[in-house]
Amino acid sequence: MATRRTEATVVFALVAGEEQGLYGSDHMAREFKAAGADVQGMFSNDIIGAGDAHDGTAPDPYTVRLFVEGVPTAETPAQTAVRQSVGGENDGPSRQLGRFVQEVAQNEYTGMRVRVVWRRDRYLRGSDHVSFLTQGYPAGRFTEPRENFAHEHQDVRVENGVQYGDLARFCDFGYITRVARVNAAVLWSLAQAPSTPLDAKILTTQLTNDTTVQWRRGTEPDLAGYEVLWRETTAPDWTHVLAVGDVTSVTVDLSKDNVLFGVRAVDRDGHRSPVAFPQPAA
Repeated sequence: MATRRTEATVVFALVAGEEQGLYGSDHMAREFKAAGADVQGMFSNDIIGAGDAHDGTAPDPYTVRLFVEGVPTAETPAQTAVRQSVGGENDGPSRQLGRFVQEVAQNEYTGMRVRVVWRRDRYLRGSDHVSFLTQGYPAGRFTEPRENFAHEHQDVRVENGVQYGDLARFCDFGYITRVARVNAAVLWSLAQAPSTPLDAKILTTQLTNDTTVQWRRGTEPDLAGYEVLWRETTAPDWTHVLAVGDVTSVTVDLSKDNVLFGVRAVDRDGHRSPVAFPQPAA
């Protein structure tokens, strides 16, 4: 990454105090928030040692899990009321980030499948991405497909013939390399693409059977235009895309009552931003 210039800043960070209470990442996220930083996505790579749980189960060396929340951790009461009225449980910024990851990182160059899990994290646990979610930033956690808990939070020892502890001999460095490629593909794509559209709205001043979506134009010098997306409310991923050009408003002959809409930016090289989920506006 150091030899390839990006259009946006990429930060690689190691943080302290995760097990004691996410202290390092909490400090970092608060500092970004206080500085008004535009964080388009944050990823925690936590438990990325192997695609094989070493417990006799079949290995899965070409899959990595990505945990992404639906309802935002930082959702306000007013936002909750809107969501309860019109939906959007699966369309928070982190859920859109998960869709973006699958689109740009599942390919022949990474050799990996990204298994998106629609949860903030695993049962009873949490990683450093939670600190960024708390500050309202989109974030997710990459984790190996099947864990061996004898190698997590264990003193190094042999007990009843079982080796405990997080040891290098249990690391699959080929797997770690492939996960690194997934991260690189995502970070590069985010850094080269326009930012996620701001102030995306669906007009609701009248009862109509069409839908008007509007948003604020981005400031990127290579911005080419926008795409409006939609899908059935029961569909997990976007199924339709309409290129609308360099505009800030479009009316689509589809009822906002029946489908879910999104909008994303596109630059002249074809890089696409994550999708913004429009909110109702009078």
